[in-house]
Amino acid sequence: MTHAEIKLKRFDSILGELIPEALSQLNDARLRELDVIEVRCAKGRDDCKVYLDPHDYSEKERNEFLKQLKKARPIIETHCMKDQGWFRSPTLTFEFDDLLKQSQKIEDLFKQIAKERKDES
Repeated sequence: MTHAEIKLKRFDSILGELIPEALSQLNDARLRELDVIEVRCAKGRDDCKVYLDPHDYSEKERNEFLKQLKKARPIIETHCMKDQGWFRSPTLTFEFDDLLKQSQKIEDLFKQIAKERKDES
């Protein structure tokens, strides 16, 4: 791992701690409930994707959360800048992470295939 990659991982880690802290200080109780799974910054640290735990939220609820987060984004970015003494913060983009559901579906398919093969023999 190169020195630049280590610095980027460290930066991701710092934001991974600051963003939930900033969310917990917002006035909207619904946004305080959200769990941050992962934070990934682009190489230039200008843009940053924040992956959120989807829980069992409906599509309508997710869209509402994303609208509220878009409005709260400047507050969260300002919190990160002030806490770390940065001149600027990366532009945050929030997304719900469906990777866990997808991996569970794949595992279920593998189990089904294994069961079918077992039944055939």
